[in-house]
Amino acid sequence: MKSLSLILRNARYFGPSFVFASINILFGTWAIYIPTVKETLGINKSQLGFAIFFLALGVFSIFPFASAIINRVGVGKSTFYGVMLSCAAAMLPLLASNYYTLMATLFLFGAANGLTDISMNTLVTEIEKKDKVKFMAASHGFFSLGGVLAGMGSFLIGPLSSPVLHMSIAVLLVLLVNFRFKNKFIDETADEILQEPFSLGLLKPLLLLGFISFVAMGSEGAIVDWSGLYLKEITLAPETYWGLGFLGFQITMTLGRFLGDGISGSIGSIKLVALGAILAIIGFILVLSEDTLLSIIGFALNGLGFSVIVPEVFRIGGNVKGVDSSKGIAFIAGSGYAGFLCAPPILGFLAENYSLTRSFMVLLACGFLILFFTFLLKKKKV
Repeated sequence: MKSLSLILRNARYFGPSFVFASINILFGTWAIYIPTVKETLGINKSQLGFAIFFLALGVFSIFPFASAIINRVGVGKSTFYGVMLSCAAAMLPLLASNYYTLMATLFLFGAANGLTDISMNTLVTEIEKKDKVKFMAASHGFFSLGGVLAGMGSFLIGPLSSPVLHMSIAVLLVLLVNFRFKNKFIDETADEILQEPFSLGLLKPLLLLGFISFVAMGSEGAIVDWSGLYLKEITLAPETYWGLGFLGFQITMTLGRFLGDGISGSIGSIKLVALGAILAIIGFILVLSEDTLLSIIGFALNGLGFSVIVPEVFRIGGNVKGVDSSKGIAFIAGSGYAGFLCAPPILGFLAENYSLTRSFMVLLACGFLILFFTFLLKKKKV
């Protein structure tokens, strides 16, 4: 918890960390009202799914340009401007008057979030390098806390009876805190990197990190989407237990991210990724036991394992020799988002045509794949 204490005691570190929370407060508040938007616009599930695809498309569209934007305006400014754009864009989907407007506004919301995502991870990487501290994992813990705050905001649905008013309150919270702390990070710039000529040797570490991000975030997305159904259909858990796998996953995910920086400082990033993969593997083995209690424990271990993998991969990617931190992080973020979006439908196809158990066997194999990639990273001395 040393990094959490560091963040809470020092405004220089709290400011960037709250940006992580901000993104999930806004996104989580939008997610609460997805059923309401569907009903208001009179669209079906297929149309809703296609509209949400535009959110992902917006995220991906900004990745090729993010590094140039960050280097031109400065990583501190791009982070702050990204949050401001996200606040403005978060209001738009709830104001959409028709299906096509919804798609357009979700695209803008995704693009703003994508810029902020890469900027904030680059910002933390640069501050870590300059100040010789570690708080990347704890910053991702703040992202998880943002989701918790958004979830708690669901209690406002009844009293407010207005999605736009609810989102306005979320936006106001994000604006007030970020304006209060922006001066602590807005002037940060990324150190200039001496660009090395293109070579496979330079590309291979980023590809490995991209693969790890793809598999790890894909596995996270699959657990979020399928853990409840697994407990219901495979372990035959009673209805009151269906959400416990997801809950255990989220709690240990948050806890692991607050503990991760201290462990990373002791054993190093690559070893921590390997340890996370081992915990995830043990978790999937317990899930595949098809016993309700063991499966819930397994999902909790999954959360603990995956909690440290993505933050450490961002940290490593932001320090690859000869590569701008913003470029490394943009590549890894793009790979991770691709995995997060692709894995759930792929596993859904497997579950539909084979079995849900077979899908989780694939996730177990993914855990071993991440472990194998860490050996390759160690060999390359990233």
